[in-house]
Amino acid sequence: KGFYVQAGQFAASLRQIPKEYMATLSVLQDQAVPCDFRLIKEVIRRNLGKDCTDIFLSFDEQPIAAASIAQVHRAVLKSHEEVAVKVQYPGLERLMELDMTTMTFVSEFVAWLFPEYRFGWILSGFKESISAELDLTTRQVLTMQFCSGHKVDDLESLKKLGIDANKVAKALVEVFAEMIFVHGFVHGDPHPGNILVSLNGPKGFSLVLLDHGMYKELNEGFRKKYCLLWKAMILQNVNEIEHVGEYFGISSYARYLPLIFTGRLINSKTTLGKEMTVEERKNVREELKVLTMGDISSFMECLPPDLLTILRTDGILRSILSKLGTSSTVRLLTYAK
Repeated sequence: KGFYVQAGQFAASLRQIPKEYMATLSVLQDQAVPCDFRLIKEVIRRNLGKDCTDIFLSFDEQPIAAASIAQVHRAVLKSHEEVAVKVQYPGLERLMELDMTTMTFVSEFVAWLFPEYRFGWILSGFKESISAELDLTTRQVLTMQFCSGHKVDDLESLKKLGIDANKVAKALVEVFAEMIFVHGFVHGDPHPGNILVSLNGPKGFSLVLLDHGMYKELNEGFRKKYCLLWKAMILQNVNEIEHVGEYFGISSYARYLPLIFTGRLINSKTTLGKEMTVEERKNVREELKVLTMGDISSFMECLPPDLLTILRTDGILRSILSKLGTSSTVRLLTYAK
């Protein structure tokens, strides 16, 4: 439960780790070890002031999902409406406090031993997001519409249902592109356990986003500058990229922004959506070789919180697209629009 399960969820979303590790850790996204139902009933009674039998016609004892901070049960209200009831694990807040204290100590100790390895930026962002995620309708219980579907990266199920994985990937990118570039209101935890593919929808399917406890409202000035960054990367405008980097407070690292978001160097001649030349790929590898852990730590520490959220969300999305077998150009061209 808690911090370490969330860390496992994030790791399971990364395409860079071996498939065996990914498969093992992916259960943490929605099939972690559940809490005893007797304790869950007590949490509901304490938060809602009534027993389950007084509120629901039926309440499944076996959860349909269990993750880092809560587990979800299918239930039917007295009005015969089918709902999903999210119940926070008892004692979780205290556990999270202990986890954060431990990780803060470990982070500071590692930074003392190895000054180039500084991870405090991870913890500061996590502290901010977890306080919102722990606050449900009541303190520990949230009742929601019940939605059915298959995990977005479940290729076998998509194939059986006759749903084109590439169309799912394109729809997913379009949803998050609109969140980021248009509304500035972003789902901050889009791991595969939080995204379902439903058979309902005008295109033969629809995407269902779950777990809305970790959203980030982007600063309006940041949102506009982030749009300008992508415009500059598309037009290969080096001066504008450097200008945006200065606005973000990372002027000395601005040259790495195209590399992070598009996999290309700031002086690349290949336009987005086209394959890089052999020479350019070689240059990328050479550029990465000279980066030290100290450089990476300094860069991450300088990033504004909004950009950290974007990096995390974009990283998870890219991993999902990779699992779906979709070309990276789908994301690049969608963002370019």
